[in-house]
Amino acid sequence: MSSASETAPADQQEPQAPEPVLLQEPAEGVPDVVESERELDDVARAVAAGQGPVAIDAERASGYRYGQRAYLVQLRREGSGTFLIDPIGVPDLTPVAEAIGGAEWILHAATQDLVCLAEVGLRPRQLFDTELAARILGLPRVGLAAVVEHYLGLRLAKEHSAVDWSTRPLPDPWLRYAALDVEVLGELRNLMGVDLASQGKDEWARQEFAALLTWSPTERVDPWRRTSGINTLRSRQAVGIVRELWYARDAIARERDTSVGRVLPDAALVDIAKATPRTTADLPSGHRAIARYGRQWVEAVQRAMALPETELPPRSLPSDGPPPARSWPDKDPVAAERLAATRAALTAFSQERSIPVENVCSPDPLRRVVWSPPAQRDVEGFTAALAALGVRRWQADIVAPLLVGAFDAHPDA
Repeated sequence: MSSASETAPADQQEPQAPEPVLLQEPAEGVPDVVESERELDDVARAVAAGQGPVAIDAERASGYRYGQRAYLVQLRREGSGTFLIDPIGVPDLTPVAEAIGGAEWILHAATQDLVCLAEVGLRPRQLFDTELAARILGLPRVGLAAVVEHYLGLRLAKEHSAVDWSTRPLPDPWLRYAALDVEVLGELRNLMGVDLASQGKDEWARQEFAALLTWSPTERVDPWRRTSGINTLRSRQAVGIVRELWYARDAIARERDTSVGRVLPDAALVDIAKATPRTTADLPSGHRAIARYGRQWVEAVQRAMALPETELPPRSLPSDGPPPARSWPDKDPVAAERLAATRAALTAFSQERSIPVENVCSPDPLRRVVWSPPAQRDVEGFTAALAALGVRRWQADIVAPLLVGAFDAHPDA
């Protein structure tokens, strides 16, 4: 059977959206890279003379260098222009921070850049995150290129997004790409601001952006436990070997200023732990870096094997939260019904308001409150319980009534 679109007359078919126009060149050309304090002072004066918010971006060398430092910082402000700053040549950007003052920052995916920007002296006093705004607005794709195409009908070339930005000198095509990334952020912010207000989501966004001002990455307990494949190890000693290997690899990566994955992939750490080599000849083959740093790997294995049982790490850490939701029907059927009812109501709300469920309330605080509810099971009590778990006020205003409804529908047995 033919579809309606196949049988409808040509003049009745849905109009095709125009092809996005490739954005190839910054409006004022590619600026020279700022590499000296004198040039930075000129930038600061220009930024101070501008008006309105400041579009900011940073490029790192993820996958190439140790850590997440910035290797290029891009700025653009109305009345000032676009600037490309080399934070290796000028590592203290405090003059620029003072020039920006309390003006709003515009970033895309702020949590990716806030830490490395703070390291060079740049900290926002207010900000607008275009990626987070895209999520709140319910856009199907939230990458910068997709959002720019949605709002501006422009296409950003992204082929340089994963290059080694520690390269010096930076190639001209890379610099063009970097300048274009901040070229459109101001117009994008204005259009998204209008949509947030028209959808009644501007206060949601305001609270989310305010929370980013004090955001910092979570310090992980035992970061070595994130080693891919560690769950296949069956003994505490093998897990202890991975721990020592992880720290040995980290030390090598730090010393050589290279990414840990370039020193040795996780799979190789697990292979070594399974082999428990006593000499370099016993090391597993198949990974070139195993032989290159063979002595360090064997020493790490020996340190782990010399530990008494009491000092070996447990295979897994006990959870401080509720059990996995899949086990709730057996452990606490009423709690399982409450969680299912809340999730269903939350899904309906998110579909009605075109916002991802996880942006209304992430799964962890929801499970915790349902599993260990407050003594006061009304809107006020649930709001306080959610707030104690880091849920924003706008989120609690939505979720707390849904929890009251779920608990009323499924009372204690």
